[in-house]
Parts: sequence; C-alpha cells; structure tokens
Amino acid sequence: MMKSKSRLFKTSVLLAPAAGVLLLSTAYISCKNKNTPEAEVAINKVGHVVVIYLENHSFDNLYGQFAGAAGLSAATAANTTQVDANGTTYTTLPAISGTSAFPTNLPNNYFNIDQYIPSDHETPDVLHRYYQEQMQIDGGKMDKFAAYNTSQGLAMGYYKTSLLPLLSMAQKYTLCDNFFHSAFGGSFLNHQWLIAAASPVFTNAPASMVAKLDASGNVTADGAVTPDGFVVNTSYTVNAPHPANADASTLVPNQTMPTIGDRLSEKSITWAWYSGGWDDALAGRPAPTFQFHHQPFAYFAKYADGTQAKKDHLKDETSFVEAAKNGTLPSVSFVKPLGINNEHPGYSDVVTGESHTVELINDVLNGPNGKDAVIIITYDENGGFWDHVAPPVIDKKWGPGTRVPAIIISPFAKKGYVDHTQYETVSILSFIEKRWSLQPLTDRDKNASPMLNAFNF
Repeated sequence: MMKSKSRLFKTSVLLAPAAGVLLLSTAYISCKNKNTPEAEVAINKVGHVVVIYLENHSFDNLYGQFAGAAGLSAATAANTTQVDANGTTYTTLPAISGTSAFPTNLPNNYFNIDQYIPSDHETPDVLHRYYQEQMQIDGGKMDKFAAYNTSQGLAMGYYKTSLLPLLSMAQKYTLCDNFFHSAFGGSFLNHQWLIAAASPVFTNAPASMVAKLDASGNVTADGAVTPDGFVVNTSYTVNAPHPANADASTLVPNQTMPTIGDRLSEKSITWAWYSGGWDDALAGRPAPTFQFHHQPFAYFAKYADGTQAKKDHLKDETSFVEAAKNGTLPSVSFVKPLGINNEHPGYSDVVTGESHTVELINDVLNGPNGKDAVIIITYDENGGFWDHVAPPVIDKKWGPGTRVPAIIISPFAKKGYVDHTQYETVSILSFIEKRWSLQPLTDRDKNASPMLNAFNF
C-alpha cells in the first residue's frame, strides 16, 4: 500500500508542468482501474462519506490567499485583466450594479470585497449561467468575467482568506486547489452532475424555454433548455416541491438516467440527501430562501411523488444533525443547507454560511461516526466569480467549469496539506464508487480521479 502511494506522489513531481494535469489524471485513472487489493483494503476503512454542498464561490474568491495554494499571487496580467465583449481592455472595472458600496473606478484587477462589504453581509448576486460561463472563461483566457455579468466588476472581488470561518478546517486537513465544478453554468445543472454525472433532458420543452443560437453557436436568445433538448439553467421538477406559481408546462419531466443513489441502493448501501427546509417545503410552506432547484433527486422517476424511495432517501437537514449526533448516519450523506446558510451571494453571506457548515462538521466529528468519516466540502459552482486558473478541457459541451474550493476533512485525510491533483465535482462520485465497488454512471465519473491523493490511510 505504501509503495503504491509513494509511486503516485513521485509521478506528480516528475511530470512536466505543461502536461502535468492531463498525465496526472491519467495516472490516477490507471491506478483506479487496477483495483489492487492494497488499495481496496485501505479505502475500506472509510465507513461514512458526508458531502456538504455549498454555493457560488471560486477558489480565488475565497482561498486566493491560502499559504501554499495556487492563489492570487500566481495570477498574471494575462489571466487577470478584463476585456469587454469585443476584446477591448477596460480602463477601470465596469461599475458594480445593485449597490453603492463600491467605488465606480476600481482598477482593472482583482480587489478585496471585505473593505467595502464585510463578509458577514450580503452582496449582490453575480451571473452564473451555462452559456455565459463559457463566454466568461473565453477559451481559457479568463478575461470576460466582468463583461458577461449582471454585477459586472463584482466578479473580480475576493474575500480575505484569514477571515473565513472554515479556514482552520482547511489548514488542519486537506485543501484541494485544483478542483473544478463539473458542468458549465449554475446551481441547477451542477447539482444534477453531482448525483448523475450527466445533464437532464426536456425534449418537448416549450419554445419560450429554449435558447436560440446563430450559425456559429453564439447565443442570440438565452434560455433554460438547449436547442438539442438539455436542461441547463434553473428549472423546476414536475414533482413536489416546486414553486406554487410555476407554469405546469415548464416543469421538467421525470428523469430516468442512473444516479449515485441508484447505484448505492442496488448494493443495499444506505444513503440520503438531506436538505435544509425540506420538510416545510414539502408541506407547502417553503422558507423564503429554500431553493427548489437545489434538490436534484426530486427530478428523477425513482424518487417521484408517492414513491417509497423518496420517503426513504430525501430528508430534512434536521434529520442529518440528529443522525450525526446519535451515530446513525447512513453510509453516504449529501447535505444541502438552506439558502440562508449556503453562502450564495444575493441571499446569504460567507460568514453565516461557513459558520453553519462548521457546526455540521463538528456534529459529525464529535459523533460516534466521526472516527471513520470522510467529509467533503465543496461548492456547486463559482457563482460567476473570476478565477485565474483556466479549467481543463475534458468535454467541450459540458465542462468542467471554473475552479472552486474543496476541503477534505477526515481522520484519514492528510493533515495540513494542499492537494494540487486535478479533481472535479464528479471525483466525489468516483471516490464513492471506488469505496463501495460501484459501477460508474458515465465516462466522466469513470475517468475522474477519485481523490486518493488527499488521504493517508
């Protein structure tokens, strides 16, 4: 076991920087497919996996000042300076809309948000949609985040890492600084990829929902559904819960592709999706910040209204806290905090969201299941915030998108470690699949690194 782990580490050091990311990923795929007895025994020490899924921050936006990480100090003018839609360099960042807290002549560079709006206060939201993120990334130039953004210059803001409530956890355990959200765009699509490694379909969607593209593939009219029938932006399920005033014709029909929940259930491995405010939403009294499109399993036929699987696996966050304290967690838990607690700009703030997450972490670590748990904290997507690292090109249609933070907290996690290995959201699926010998859902999770370099079993 130790010999195999040493070999992987040495490979990551010897690879040439220009090719390192791709070859490193290939090396991990090779190791994953070998399924050596030593690796199986090591990962089998993990008894519980907890995924806490937060909202809408890039890596540089939160951890750009983290010691030892590829953060803001590694940014250059080439991947920082913003240009308009025509490629003309801004003299200053375009004025930030929705607030008067920021100067209207901020330099064309990244800037600290805390000096204008403290991290325990809400900021305006930042644009994060399927087509627009691809335009923001601009082929890896990372130079049009301000151009394609409703909040314009706010996209270039960052928070002081030293003030983050989660900082001590990141310092004590493993912080991943090369982790990308798997699908271009916003929360809806990335929640789907977290559980299915694929995009939902709506083949007969109303014309009003469908985006229009010109002959070159440029967006002429944005929409929630692509011309070839994939749902990519915020849409609601035909099942409960969904907004009471939602037009029935726009509700996404039940999906039938496999999910990680299906794979776990096939092997009688316990699991649940825990959501803040779930019980109230099902009862028809959703909290003001309950996000209907953050409930991915509710979009699937196997977890449709009236099914036993929905009752068994889709639960309120209060049930997670109770199970963590009592030592009755299922083998795999996905935790989706209520909007006020998930860090989403526009209706949440960083300090409130991270403080809530720290409480959830401690509930697990201090409970009976903490001794064999792996807690993975990451963000569904970058929320429209700039990051200086160009994402790898794996699938030109779907992603991955911009870099986001990921923290691995576990008795098995490397301590005080920054993991530079290339990961993406579906690496979480790959880790779960490897631990319980599950069949991959798609080629993306099959080929994604299962995050083994973050651990020291």
